[in-house]
Amino acid sequence: MGSSPPVTLDVDTTPAAPTLRGARAILLISALVLTVLAFQLNASLLSPALPQMAASLGVSIAEISNVQSAFFLAASVLGMVISRWSDTIGRRRALFVSLGLLLIGSMLALATSSFALLLAARVLQGASSAAFTIAFLVLSEELTGKLFGVAVGVVTAVNGGLGGLDGYIGGALTDALGWRSLFAVILALGIVATVMAMIFVPGRRPAEHARMDWLGALVLAVLLVSLTQFIGAASSRGLGSGTLVLLAIVVLSAVLFIRVERRVRQPLIAVSALRSRFVWPVIASTFLTVAGVFSATNFTVVMLSQDVEVGYGLDATMSGLLFLTPAAVAGVVAATFAGWVAQRVGWVHTQRIATGILVVLMVLVALSATEQWVVFALLIITGAFYIGTFQTTANGLSVLNSPPDAPGSLPGINGAQFGLGAAAGIALVAPLADLATEIGYRSAFIVSAALVGGGLMCSLILKPAAAALPAATTKESLA
Repeated sequence: MGSSPPVTLDVDTTPAAPTLRGARAILLISALVLTVLAFQLNASLLSPALPQMAASLGVSIAEISNVQSAFFLAASVLGMVISRWSDTIGRRRALFVSLGLLLIGSMLALATSSFALLLAARVLQGASSAAFTIAFLVLSEELTGKLFGVAVGVVTAVNGGLGGLDGYIGGALTDALGWRSLFAVILALGIVATVMAMIFVPGRRPAEHARMDWLGALVLAVLLVSLTQFIGAASSRGLGSGTLVLLAIVVLSAVLFIRVERRVRQPLIAVSALRSRFVWPVIASTFLTVAGVFSATNFTVVMLSQDVEVGYGLDATMSGLLFLTPAAVAGVVAATFAGWVAQRVGWVHTQRIATGILVVLMVLVALSATEQWVVFALLIITGAFYIGTFQTTANGLSVLNSPPDAPGSLPGINGAQFGLGAAAGIALVAPLADLATEIGYRSAFIVSAALVGGGLMCSLILKPAAAALPAATTKESLA
């Protein structure tokens, strides 16, 4: 492998000073919150409607599950690509690309009676995930450091959806108006979000002579998709011939990605940056922590709570209301303060504290797995530190620690880890939870705790950029 050429850009990468304050800043944050909510409802509103979709379209439950998996996989890939593309075409224009694909996908889903076209519509809707990372990039460029911390927390709070009631609302709408009504709601919200973005999201001129590394984006997309498929296949089928083929694709695409990025003058993300302590620990910590916490709270606990033999014997509605909604509400509340705290004590320090607490909580859940109300209380605290604190710091650090010559690279790649981590975590614990025994459930929680522990180790290695240091430290360094 030959040595790589120096990574340089013939552009001025010094960002302009933030200008928005007061009412203009609030209106900007409100517009971005709506764009992110349009994405989030795509992720959380549809789950209760899947059985009705399957019956309406004449497919099995196993087949209709692809409606969600296709969306999340597309969200991981397209979100990463469009976020990085925003360095070239500008944040505002890239945001409109994301919202435009969302609107097209929503109209297609609303009108189609074909399962294949519905899958295509969900892929298009997956592009809306770019709104999440672009929102953080816009906030970092338009707001002061103090306001940025608060705004990141507010936008991250939207990750909790409608206060954790998304599933309940989706089910009620489906029962009353049918599953297409959900896409009508998403379409209406997407239109409002687009209009708000047109009015309140400012357009900064992108760097001149910047180029999008489409080859690198394609190879990375293949790597992300094949890695997701490999983890799922290895967990469910073991190391058979098909799984080994997927592993070979993962390895080959990883090697090819490194070679491409070393030879491209304006890479998707420079290899030197990717292997630095500023970048790779952010990605790894997000992937591992999401894999651990999401698999425990959104899969193992749900399975355990509905198990009538060794679990709590709840129905699906009560399971969601007890173990998902309160945690989501706690996360929404905590997120509004997390960015403010991180801006003052340091983003990395705040993430380390949150991840360490999450490790302890996962261990306690494993030890108390059969105690319904103990688990209930532990999950509320988990929601505050996972949705509220960890996700806020992960999103903030992806912007603050991103390479200055490619500011959209790390937020895009890190954003993909939320979907990939969730899928990988479930794939790893599913065989244990499927045993439907006490030891099986406890073992699944222990695996989740180990994954979060890996995330903690990565956060301890993570080195903060100057912008991610405590506010007082930053002021002293500039004095």
